[in-house]
Amino acid sequence: MKKRILLGVISGLIAGGGLAGCGEQKTAAEPKKEAVSVNDTWPQLTSPIKKDPAIEARIDELLAKMTVEEKVGQMVQVEIRTATPEEVKQYNIGSILNGGGAFPGDDKHATVDDWVALADEYYKASVDTSDGGVGIPMIWGTDAVHGHNNVIGATLFPHNIALGATQNPELMRQIGAATAAEVRATGIDWIFAPTLAVVRDDRWGRTYESYSEDPQVVYDYAGKLVEGLQGAHDSEELLHGKHVIGTAKHFLADGGTENGIDRGDAVMSEEELVKIHAQGYFSAIEAGVQSVMASFSSWNGEKMHGHKYLMTDVLKDRLGFDGFVVGDWAGHQFVNGCTNESCPQAVNAGLDMFMAPDPSWKELYANTVAQAKSGEISSERLDDAVRRILRVKMRSGLFEAGLPSERANAGDESLIGAPEHRAIARQAVRESLVLLKNNDNLLPLARDQRVLVAGDGADNIGKQAGGWSITWQGTGNQNSDFPGGTSVYGGIAEAVESAGGTAELSEDGSFEQKPDVAIVVFGEDPYAEMQGDISNLDYPGERDLALLQSLKEQGIPVVSLFITGRPLWTNPEINASDAFAVIWQPGTEGGGVADVIFRKANGDVNHDFKGQLTFSWPNDAQPTLRNPGENEALAQFNYGYGLDYQSQVQIAALSEESGLKASDGNEALAVFNGRALDPWSFQVTDAGNNQSEITSSVAKLQGIKVQSVDRNVQEDSRRLQWTGEGNAVAGFFANSRTDLSAYLSNQGALVFDVKVDGAPSDAVNLGMYCGQDCGAEQSITELLSGTTAGEWKTVAVDLQCLAKGGAKMDMVLSPFYVRTAGKLDLTIHDIRIAAKSEADINCG
Repeated sequence: MKKRILLGVISGLIAGGGLAGCGEQKTAAEPKKEAVSVNDTWPQLTSPIKKDPAIEARIDELLAKMTVEEKVGQMVQVEIRTATPEEVKQYNIGSILNGGGAFPGDDKHATVDDWVALADEYYKASVDTSDGGVGIPMIWGTDAVHGHNNVIGATLFPHNIALGATQNPELMRQIGAATAAEVRATGIDWIFAPTLAVVRDDRWGRTYESYSEDPQVVYDYAGKLVEGLQGAHDSEELLHGKHVIGTAKHFLADGGTENGIDRGDAVMSEEELVKIHAQGYFSAIEAGVQSVMASFSSWNGEKMHGHKYLMTDVLKDRLGFDGFVVGDWAGHQFVNGCTNESCPQAVNAGLDMFMAPDPSWKELYANTVAQAKSGEISSERLDDAVRRILRVKMRSGLFEAGLPSERANAGDESLIGAPEHRAIARQAVRESLVLLKNNDNLLPLARDQRVLVAGDGADNIGKQAGGWSITWQGTGNQNSDFPGGTSVYGGIAEAVESAGGTAELSEDGSFEQKPDVAIVVFGEDPYAEMQGDISNLDYPGERDLALLQSLKEQGIPVVSLFITGRPLWTNPEINASDAFAVIWQPGTEGGGVADVIFRKANGDVNHDFKGQLTFSWPNDAQPTLRNPGENEALAQFNYGYGLDYQSQVQIAALSEESGLKASDGNEALAVFNGRALDPWSFQVTDAGNNQSEITSSVAKLQGIKVQSVDRNVQEDSRRLQWTGEGNAVAGFFANSRTDLSAYLSNQGALVFDVKVDGAPSDAVNLGMYCGQDCGAEQSITELLSGTTAGEWKTVAVDLQCLAKGGAKMDMVLSPFYVRTAGKLDLTIHDIRIAAKSEADINCG
């Protein structure tokens, strides 16, 4: 199978219009369920939460009363910024969510009462039966991925990569229970966690959401976290009281995409899929998880949101999952042939609930109603989806619970950041720290010293919390946004001053009196999905390295505390440190760091290092594919490594050869010269959002025709003819990233030859792409309109235009694509990235 990255990531640019399937059609006969042969490597599982005959009978009664419109309403989840309570009532909406960075009234500092009051408004709208409907209570979902991270004052736990290092599955149950209690206090009853990714490439921006590269660790943790969130399956508190509905995500192999590209393609055998990426789902199902979220990514080229074999035949039938499958953020639009407003393919494949967060949800609702009435979505599949949603709602007691504000624990501000929850988080911090170097047993430190605390992460709770912290990307926060939280410096100061020492905070490392020791806290800034993808594993901390070296040159012992969401190549920083500890992204309880690195006041060890790497640490900056137990030759520190205070290990100077090859950006980089050059392939997304890699001389798709034509030699150019039927994209894409940053600093341009035979009838954009929400487009409408028909023209677009527009030049996946919804006839030839170019299109 030829490896490729699907253009689904570009298909969000394709504007779907109108109501699909609204014409009069004869109702199709309900399809018979075909026997599907499931690979024997999949186990047969049984959820411990058995089907209750009384609940099933109640569902039957409800389904018999519900209209198609009411059923479809249950299958649509809307976002609080794009749907009012009145609209929830009007469309019989079954679920709402708040996305990362969404708050009641768009107020970041919304109170607990504000959250509960909004939940009440949506609930009252959902159960309103004044229109004669059945009035089914809505369910509210939220991304509480390391605590109730959307709410000011909540306890934020270390991210999953840190929790994996604790090697403490029982702690996951406690964290799940604490998180659930804080979520319940705000009137919310459903959490989009845990993430069960098994990461194969650390360049992926969600690596920190993975417990380990070892699927066994993920298996051991998943069930415990689900039990903490939902309650034990044999407990009266199951899905009630302080417990919530959990979600196993993102199904499946989101951590296995090629080259760590977010929302990319996991190319692997089914046996590898089971052995590596499915293990966490097994223990989650065995713990009774009630919802599963489909992944944005693909398996061998097929998008998970449209993957019937995995969502239905494997997950629901073989693995015995009887809850419901929810989509990710408008993820259905990337299924072949779908748009944001229409995707019966996803429903027919087994998606039970669309996550439809933008204003187009009304069109999606209307189209799905029409498709259900026409038979494009069978009544059997429609009822199965709604049955699964109602089953979970009934199991969790929503029909009897009443207003969110009237439920137990709702509005209880004492649960938000409760001392017992912060104590659990502080324990997690202590147990997650991994000591890589401790030459001459510098650690643990005496408390009665003069301590300099430096680095931009020292007194920055937002940085130490990482992504998914108040805001989606974790950016734009300050310490006051984390009331009750403690920075790393805050914990150090408390420890030192309690024993008569002094702690001086100086971000740049300057001081008036020479300290006995310097603690430097530095590392990655916050990021989340998509924006967190990187091109290599080199930690780009020149300023941090200079600070470490400066302190060491002054004869000051240096302790480095490294904030990171993934293993990164840090050999120069380790060499410049006497002790080096990875503190990951510890969340709000930074005091847990001081608990470990300082002795008690009497000189005894307070808490020893317990953390062990559940991801091997790289010996250079080149990316490597992870295979548990097989990375030793490529690791600076192996899986399972972690010193403690009994260790007597002296780390010699490490190699500072990164393994990366620098480009001077002088030679032109060819993209297309008669053929698509490696690593690029020529790909088209047509007006119907069907994605194709074009390898033939002629291809006719919806809204666009492609033909190989001659300019200088046989078939050395490509003629692209848009018909005006809707947005279509043609361009060159790759599975791996290309670093064009050297060209950016060397007066570089995207250069191509073009011949226009039919002027554009609508706007035409030239684009560069580096990942979802990472890229830029530049209008070339005027340029093409002004070109003499039939004559070749060389066009150069300043790379600065694309960089300023949002394209990250060090991680390019597509250096060239053209998009238009109108008519256009053009031919392209000789596409390249060239240095020192006089650009036709400049951006100042």
